[in-house]
Amino acid sequence: MYQNLIKIITGLAFVLSVAACSPTVKVAAPDKPITINLNVKIEHEIRVKVDKDLDELMSTDSGLF
Repeated sequence: MYQNLIKIITGLAFVLSVAACSPTVKVAAPDKPITINLNVKIEHEIRVKVDKDLDELMSTDSGLF
């Protein structure tokens, strides 16, 4: 009977000692502000190819516009 009690007390002491040594996690705001550097260079090129017939149709001499 005493052996079971000693095992229980030893196990309880072990569990408490392990729980006492568990690491803690702290969440804190940083001292400096967070900066996001967005150096983005956007280049685009638009090429319009017009067929000769459409070019003649859209000319100012055609009277369409």
